[in-house]
Amino acid sequence: MKILLVYPETPSTFWSFKDALKFVSKKSAEPPLGLITVAAMLPADWELKLIDTNVSKLKDTDILWADYVFLSGMSVQIKSFKDIVLRCSKLGVKVVAGGPLATTQYNEFLGVSHFILNEAEITLPHFLNDLQNGNPKYIYSSNEYPDITTTPIPRWDLLDMNKYASMSIQYSRGCPYDCDFCSITMLNGRIPRTKTKEQFIAELDTLYRLGWKGGLSVVDDNFIGNKRKLKNDILPALIDWSKQHKYPFHLITEVSINLADDDELVNMMVEAGFYSVFVGIESPNNQSLEECGKSQNLKRDLVSAINKLQNKGMIVSGGFIVGFDNDTENIFDEQINFIHHSGIPSAMVGILNAPIGTKLFKRLKAENRLLENFSGNNMDCSINFIPKMKYDVLMRGYSKLIHTIYSPKEYYNRIKEFLLIYQRPAWMPNKLTATEIKAFLRLLWRIGILEPGRKYFWKLFAFSLFKHPRKFPVAMTLSVYGFHFRRIAATL
Repeated sequence: MKILLVYPETPSTFWSFKDALKFVSKKSAEPPLGLITVAAMLPADWELKLIDTNVSKLKDTDILWADYVFLSGMSVQIKSFKDIVLRCSKLGVKVVAGGPLATTQYNEFLGVSHFILNEAEITLPHFLNDLQNGNPKYIYSSNEYPDITTTPIPRWDLLDMNKYASMSIQYSRGCPYDCDFCSITMLNGRIPRTKTKEQFIAELDTLYRLGWKGGLSVVDDNFIGNKRKLKNDILPALIDWSKQHKYPFHLITEVSINLADDDELVNMMVEAGFYSVFVGIESPNNQSLEECGKSQNLKRDLVSAINKLQNKGMIVSGGFIVGFDNDTENIFDEQINFIHHSGIPSAMVGILNAPIGTKLFKRLKAENRLLENFSGNNMDCSINFIPKMKYDVLMRGYSKLIHTIYSPKEYYNRIKEFLLIYQRPAWMPNKLTATEIKAFLRLLWRIGILEPGRKYFWKLFAFSLFKHPRKFPVAMTLSVYGFHFRRIAATL
């Protein structure tokens, strides 16, 4: 059997970092971990090829080569997903679709021969068995959550690894919290399921043998969902591995803000090689946090918690949302002030949307407020429900918020605030790689010479070089991120 695994194109958003990737001559931030994990579950005697349309063109000859095209993606990739299905239909090649987009929106797609929904560890074997017997069904689904200690090592060897800025790995699935706008608990449950430390280390060994060094994203729903196991099992093993291998991987992951409550856990994560975390802050408005069930963010000083993580050695990226029912017209200035005082350079601010099947989706449906235009991209000014705030007020306020926090003056000043708090991890290398040197030269030209707001860049350049020389590389990296964010903001 010949199988072509295809990953749809991700549009240019804050999350894609497409403009930043040009500085390091990369095509995509991260690879399609789901697809290469599925690839590892397929029969060993099948011939496999992978096309990630974010890094390579999908040609008709690629499609015609295959007996089946296996397609997976996320909601934000829906346009490319549909385009690929259409191309396969025209060429007469059957499509097998799975992943989070197919799981939640499979009834929106024509042209797919078989849907493998939910988690492949359970549903894929049934399809493969039926396929072997000549009677595959249209839909395979399950309400069960698999034991991921059986999940095989992903097929990173199918990738052109040089085209990615970072590799991806997974330790756990599920999140103990239940924010009403989030589809994670619907897809992966509230009880975190984890791999064994032997599995996790084996995956690190595989990446290391393949020659990967640099960024490694642990793409968990909430990495600290099971704190006890982290502290007693995984992190001690990861600390030993990282030290023995001289920290080849710089780790990033997603956590809840209560990480700041556990000094021991924070210190262990930094010692293990974690240097950056994404945290869902959502809103400085307590009423909005209560509305969406974000209990872990209530009854705490969020700015102090963020600053604590920064001081421990972590770059904190934050997710923010406007458009809650309890948001007033003041929310835009409140978000601007909070983001400034927190010193979060990478603040991902989006408009509230209700992903299909979430608690928020069900509530808005009962209130007859849903609209049928869910794009999966909460940063393109789309919204799939009727907000309580006047629509024109919401759109003007969102535009003002984005253009303010990513104006050169505000953004570079926020990096300065961050540098005053941030303490660089001791394990971080002091020597620059050839790729980093090339990126630095491009940065000096593109941002330091050509950009209109370059005077603010040069102020940061001097500030970080002379007052915080050990943090200078971080300041320059964040400057590149800002270049990308401004390009996205200009389209809003």
